[in-house]
Amino acid sequence: MPSLKLSFNFSSFPSCCCCSYTPKIPSFTSFQSGANIKSTMDRLTSAARLMIVSDLDQTMVDHHDPENLSLLRFNALWEANYRENSLLVFSTGRSPTRYKELRKEKPMLTPDITIMSVGTEITYGNSMLPDDGWEAFLNNKWDRKIVTEETRKFPELTLQSETEQRPHKVSFYVLKDKAPAIMRTLSKRLEERGLDVKIIYSGGMALDILPQGAGKGQALAYLLKKLKSEGKLPNNTLACGDSGNDAEIFSIPDVYGVMVANAMEELLQWRAANAKDNPKVIHATARCAAGIIQAIGHFNLGPSTSPRDITDMSDTKMDNFNPAYEAVKFYLFFEKWRRGEIENSDLYLSNLKAICRPSGTFVHPSGVEKSFEECVDTLRKCHGDKKGKQFRIWVDQVLPTQVGSDSWLVSFKKWELCGEERQCCITTVLLSSKNLTVADGLTWTHVHQTWLGAAASDSRTWFF
Repeated sequence: MPSLKLSFNFSSFPSCCCCSYTPKIPSFTSFQSGANIKSTMDRLTSAARLMIVSDLDQTMVDHHDPENLSLLRFNALWEANYRENSLLVFSTGRSPTRYKELRKEKPMLTPDITIMSVGTEITYGNSMLPDDGWEAFLNNKWDRKIVTEETRKFPELTLQSETEQRPHKVSFYVLKDKAPAIMRTLSKRLEERGLDVKIIYSGGMALDILPQGAGKGQALAYLLKKLKSEGKLPNNTLACGDSGNDAEIFSIPDVYGVMVANAMEELLQWRAANAKDNPKVIHATARCAAGIIQAIGHFNLGPSTSPRDITDMSDTKMDNFNPAYEAVKFYLFFEKWRRGEIENSDLYLSNLKAICRPSGTFVHPSGVEKSFEECVDTLRKCHGDKKGKQFRIWVDQVLPTQVGSDSWLVSFKKWELCGEERQCCITTVLLSSKNLTVADGLTWTHVHQTWLGAAASDSRTWFF
């Protein structure tokens, strides 16, 4: 396999976030983790339509948005239009522990691939299976024991928490005025001991020591090369970020890039020096996930109107039956109904009954079976019962399978958030297009749910 040649120009990057010297992207000559990527990618019969590679904090996740609206808008767009034939990659500086903490705090989707610990770890699927080939690649000229020995000689360095210490990342806190001299001296000493490392200082306090081949950009380059070797190089890739350690991902050839509106000055300075005239890299006018949606539309990568932004989804024009869109639309209606954001009208309920087969059944996650007619009648009584509360519903990993000429089986996770309480169930829906036009939508014939984790404290409040 030929060498992968990429050029990263960090000569103008601000000193507070730069590596100890310009990073190099060595060629990736072997991939030892075919089984891992295969387990995740088997659902893709061809190249991904779109791969989104996004940083999390202040990029996909807006920590200044208590309602998480931009994130929920992205979730609905992705599940309705992209999940089935595209790839979602989260690329974060967080360790696995802190990444999992964030997933418990925010209404995040499940990514297909996760890049963590500043590009030192790549995992696949729900089980987060590690990429053994990437681990082996990073072992070149890296010895964590030597790094630990040398850093002990600097009393100014304070180790970060144990969760932030990873096989290919050693992390400290250090005062800003002490950092430059320590970085220079430490880099020289580690080189003298035969190591090839990258030292990253960011946020005016955090110092990370990684193998030279690590980093978000290198991890993305490796991943693209790997997908190409599988014959599944994405048709388009969109990289998304907000801070200095995201700069590398915007230098990958043939990759679109968006720096969200709230991007840090350090990243904007890098763009001015390195990508100002690159039409494939934009600075969005919208914050966080909303900026990602904006970039999808700007680059014409696919649908860019979130179902959450459509006032009357009955007027939505579809070219083909779209089971994933039907699932997203159904639960958005359910959320708006209970939040009292749509009128308590018999018309809405009659329309709901119209898309439900009269003989259709709903199996509650507690095991109780009800007719759809009973469910709709119950729904009538709970209009606006969540008004003024932090109540949200989102669906995750919506994957339709056509099981007949006019029927689809759709599986997904349905999440409900009410205040601090989150509940999830595995949902399977049988949809039918028999005797219907695309404009009619699909008929719901059966819904079966199973609790994921502990059951709700009061399962009577769980509908559909």
